[in-house]
Amino acid sequence: MPFFGAHMSISGGLELAFERISRAGGESLQIFSRNQRQWRAEPISDDEARRFTAAWRQWGNFPVAVHDSYLINLASTSRETAEKSIQALAAELERTARLGVPWLVMHPGSHLGAGVEAGLRTFKNNLDKVFQATPETNKVMILLETTAGQGTGLGADFNELAFIINESKWSERLGVCLDTCHIFAAGYDFRTPGEYRQTFTDFDQIIGLEKLKLFHLNDSKKELGSRVDRHEHIGRGKIGLPGFALLVNDPRFASHPMILETPKSEDPAEDRVNLTTLRNLLKS
Repeated sequence: MPFFGAHMSISGGLELAFERISRAGGESLQIFSRNQRQWRAEPISDDEARRFTAAWRQWGNFPVAVHDSYLINLASTSRETAEKSIQALAAELERTARLGVPWLVMHPGSHLGAGVEAGLRTFKNNLDKVFQATPETNKVMILLETTAGQGTGLGADFNELAFIINESKWSERLGVCLDTCHIFAAGYDFRTPGEYRQTFTDFDQIIGLEKLKLFHLNDSKKELGSRVDRHEHIGRGKIGLPGFALLVNDPRFASHPMILETPKSEDPAEDRVNLTTLRNLLKS
């Protein structure tokens, strides 16, 4: 059975995310390691790392991923922004490694008008600089997240992610996080068995299913191919339950983390409902 979970707040302390995911009934977790809206952040202290590790062990050693800051754009045409992004991502990798988390999820950024090919090459070159500068983080894999394709955003086409992975000097440290809302908005349908089969055949042929490490499970408020990123509760959007049923019952992904990023408040009730909906889709 997949490891169903959710993104949780670290308010009050990193280790409290485990208490929150436990209350929601999740078996996988995604967090920010620091405030996602700031460029500079403190490293992880020894005490923080100890508390985090102890809480993780108590929860059950289920899968955990860190998501990087939304400010980071390695494809930026601004030298200042690109340099700040390189430094911030290096710090993200160091914090993720310090916590013992194996995956750091990141968006491929935006080319800001330079064009897709130029943006991809800039992203790849800057990402390689980050890997070069952080050899001590070699146990952390960066997962490139599929995107909806809004504006000048990169990563909505499987070929764009494949380019980054294949061209990087550190391709073995790169994997993919597939967001269901994002690929749907980008035009990849998976609501019927035939469409599902085609989408994942395309993914396998272009990127390789062995590179797919983690899922973000989100329904979509917008239509197929809208290129608009608006998450909705599972089964209440344009994807609907049949598409999610195909995914959660795919034996190829039976041990993958599947993490919610659906709308919610401080109360874990919404996460519990979505997690129950997903588990009810599983066939015995």
